[in-house]
Amino acid sequence: MRKNHQALKNTGLFVLFAGPTLLAFTVVFLIPFVVGLYLTFTKWDVITNDGSFVGFVNYVEVFRDKTFLTQMWFTIRYVFFTVIISNLLAFFIALALTSGMRGERWLRTGYFTPNLIGGIVLGYLWQMLFSRVFPYLGQKYGWELFATSWLTSTDKAFWALVIATSWQLAGYLMIIYIAGFSGVPRDVVEAAKIDGAGHFEVLRSIVLRLSIPAVVVCIFLSLSRSFLTYDLNLSLTKGGPYNSTELATYHIVQKAFLSNQYGTGQAEAIVLFVIVAAVALTQSYLLKKLEVES
Repeated sequence: MRKNHQALKNTGLFVLFAGPTLLAFTVVFLIPFVVGLYLTFTKWDVITNDGSFVGFVNYVEVFRDKTFLTQMWFTIRYVFFTVIISNLLAFFIALALTSGMRGERWLRTGYFTPNLIGGIVLGYLWQMLFSRVFPYLGQKYGWELFATSWLTSTDKAFWALVIATSWQLAGYLMIIYIAGFSGVPRDVVEAAKIDGAGHFEVLRSIVLRLSIPAVVVCIFLSLSRSFLTYDLNLSLTKGGPYNSTELATYHIVQKAFLSNQYGTGQAEAIVLFVIVAAVALTQSYLLKKLEVES
């Protein structure tokens, strides 16, 4: 009787504390994911209300869609440079802000602020910079690089997208790197310096090695967030010029909600989800091995 009462009490506590989270997860993520997965096997049309089952036809269409494949390659390039630039920026900013310099707390707050700005607002801010401010300064001071708007060039628009995203991500990743650096034992660093290790050697062999968990988290987050960028792409370039900066997520939304091809669009979303999961889990596994060796 007492065991049953204890089990009932434990169940009640679990429902009380974990119930709201599980309910939110089910409603916000699990149910939409299952419904979306079902839609990939149908030819759903919101106008005619046609939800006929078509099997794997939509997945076949995904790999026949040359536009989606082209934009997927563009997305991979964008993610590659964004992850590298944002992590390097965050790493060195965090390194500087854990060196004991004056005003560290204020600087940390300042660098973190861009992460609080929504992607739509951030895109319009950078659009104004690239379209008006930078060209004005370029023409006034003879800076050829900024003489014209970057958003009118197919090559420069790509870098505008990378720069804006990296600027937003760097502050968030910086906080994680700071937490990682704070966990490095100071006595180990001091002992290495006494033994004659230089600043670069201490950074490479001690600080970086012992901060691998932070590196794993930062790369994982920057990968997943870069692959799923949509709002910044919409407000900054709108896929232009000449559809040259359309990310995979932008194409998926256009396909589903503007072209009314919900089944194919959802199938492309599932393919993108699998790619993101595979890349993120692979990098986590490989970097985790370094963490064990350190």
